Amino acid sequence: MLAYPDPIPIVHQLPGRIRFRVGAVRQNAQYAEQLKTRFEAEPGVQDVRINRACASVAIAYRPQTLATSKAAAYLSAILQHPDQDAIAPDPPEPETEENQEKWSSLALPLLAIVLALAGSKFRFIGWRIAARGALGVAAFPTVKRAYRSVWQEQRLNIDCLDFLALGLSAAQGKLLTPALVIGLHELGDLLRQQTARSTATHTASLLDAIGHYAWIERNGEVIQIESANVQVGDLVVVYPGEQIPVDGPVTQGSATVDCQKLTGESMPIVANVGTTVYASTLVRSGQIRLRADRVGNKTRAAASLALLRQAPVYDTRMANYANQIADRLVVPALILATVVGLASRDPARAAAILTLDFVTGIRVSLPTAFLGALNHTTRHGVLVRSGRTLEQLAQVDTIVFDKTGTLTTGEITIVGAIAIPDRIDENRLLQLAAAAEQRITHPVAEAICDRALAQGLTIPHRDEWEYQVGQGIRASIEDCEVWVGNPQFLSQAGITAAEIAALGDLASAQRSCVYVAGDGELLGAIAYADPLRPQSPALIQNLKAQGMTVHLLTGDSQARAREVAQLLHISPTQVYAEAFPERKATVVRELRRAGKTVAFVGDGLNDAVALAYADVSISFESGSEVARETADVVLMTENFDSLLETVRIAQETRRLIEQNTMLVVAPNLAALGLAATVGLNPLWATAIHNGSAIAAGLNSLRPLMQHQWERRFFNT
Repeated sequence: MLAYPDPIPIVHQLPGRIRFRVGAVRQNAQYAEQLKTRFEAEPGVQDVRINRACASVAIAYRPQTLATSKAAAYLSAILQHPDQDAIAPDPPEPETEENQEKWSSLALPLLAIVLALAGSKFRFIGWRIAARGALGVAAFPTVKRAYRSVWQEQRLNIDCLDFLALGLSAAQGKLLTPALVIGLHELGDLLRQQTARSTATHTASLLDAIGHYAWIERNGEVIQIESANVQVGDLVVVYPGEQIPVDGPVTQGSATVDCQKLTGESMPIVANVGTTVYASTLVRSGQIRLRADRVGNKTRAAASLALLRQAPVYDTRMANYANQIADRLVVPALILATVVGLASRDPARAAAILTLDFVTGIRVSLPTAFLGALNHTTRHGVLVRSGRTLEQLAQVDTIVFDKTGTLTTGEITIVGAIAIPDRIDENRLLQLAAAAEQRITHPVAEAICDRALAQGLTIPHRDEWEYQVGQGIRASIEDCEVWVGNPQFLSQAGITAAEIAALGDLASAQRSCVYVAGDGELLGAIAYADPLRPQSPALIQNLKAQGMTVHLLTGDSQARAREVAQLLHISPTQVYAEAFPERKATVVRELRRAGKTVAFVGDGLNDAVALAYADVSISFESGSEVARETADVVLMTENFDSLLETVRIAQETRRLIEQNTMLVVAPNLAALGLAATVGLNPLWATAIHNGSAIAAGLNSLRPLMQHQWERRFFNT
């Protein structure tokens, strides 16, 4: 029976609206419906909204009917005296057929153990016959797998060794030992499966976070519909304590939004008009309206979950290596067991050797480790397509960056205007250039117009004009013939190279310029640049501190490439300018041939070939569709910290796998030495073999459980 504190916790309160935190609605769907019906029947209550995932009960009432000063106490009183039978937690779901079947696999080994104990104690022939029958049935799955391996796959595997070990023990009349061995094997399999399910449960929690319902505004009225029915373009209303059901920009209001479930950020963000917010994030305070740009399976949270579920975690080199080692050790194990058995004339020693192996624990712990790491990267806003990608990312020693749009913003920005004294001032120079360039769809032209408008300048009317692609534009503006373009274009207006060179000295700090002339006179130049992302210098510094070699690729000019490299402290020998797609791919291939493990970071269509040739390809969610589809790693935000975090997680996973290898190899190697020399009971060999595998599986879960604990701790 549930009890409530006095008074019920109030999350949010305004005249005509109040929200309570009621844990019982999360536990019992029937009670939530009954509570909704009961409140709707109260005089003065207009609307009741219950969000079970957030344990939230929001009530809208008429202040004229229910005084605001008394509303909280009145509505809280109803919650304090509920129907206690109605709020009992939902009964636990019946155990699934799959789980029942798995746990039932222990029934026969347990029966065989009991009968073997009874047969050894009472010495009655009936007990021993029953024990042999139970043992034979319990061992049948192992026999079946060994038969399939030999006759269908035509190879020897671990099941063959298990079958021989059981047969040797049973042939000696020791029924209890093989029965206990089978029981330990089954228990070990169940525990290993349980650790894998525990990891899968954590990854599946993202889907529930998207939410099942949404409030949308249609025809001036706010109505509730299923999240799956929200259409692109709908106006979605999100109240305090509710999860955002779609991706899109805020159009009205402001709110504090908790993004931890999606991006792993511990601090909430403040979302104002124009801020893009995402499904599965939680509105802590405030109220917002947003336009649905991506809904359902198109949202970032749904895409993250889908990609995580599809990520192959078994296709790693280490997993393949473990499988190969397992197959190769079968024959040596048979030979060693035969030699020891013949020399000692003790079948128990041979059975112990056949029971031990070095790779079962590695094979079962690898998927758990990689799946936990993939889940961790997803919560940091990074999509990693496979366990093999993580494995290779941990080994990367060379990282190649595309410049434009990756290390730089990819947006042309005006960085200054240089006017010739006594002819024109900077504002007038920018006015004339913007007037000539208006409505020209070129990045520099658009940047000039944007800069003029940002400075509050009036753009004059443009009369006759002529545009030459790649050269510049000539226009008649207020009875002045204005030329804007490169030096070759301005030479047509009588501007000499010497004049431009003199202005170049004046503008030596600005390497990229367009020049402006009027009525045959050079007026000045406007400098532009593709600025670095604010995080780029720190990113390069951190990567170099980790021992990585950083290369820069760009289709831009040598001068601009050298300038960016100098700002980022990248060696000139590791800079490749004027690189077209084929050249980028060639650079990546050459680095790989030199024995480097190469990661390439790019976001454009022209980067797709280089991305395909890299050991690890990295792109952005905002990049071109081809780059996103080609990339092994997709950064869902423009924050480079997530890339550094992903590298750290990959390296942590590699260390975890190395720990698991030691957890498995060390005890099995010691046990093998004992079995081959002084002897080891097959029962102890099985316990060591399964125990090491279980320990490795649990160790794989350790980082995931640690991160879960940290989130709970810091949320309190």
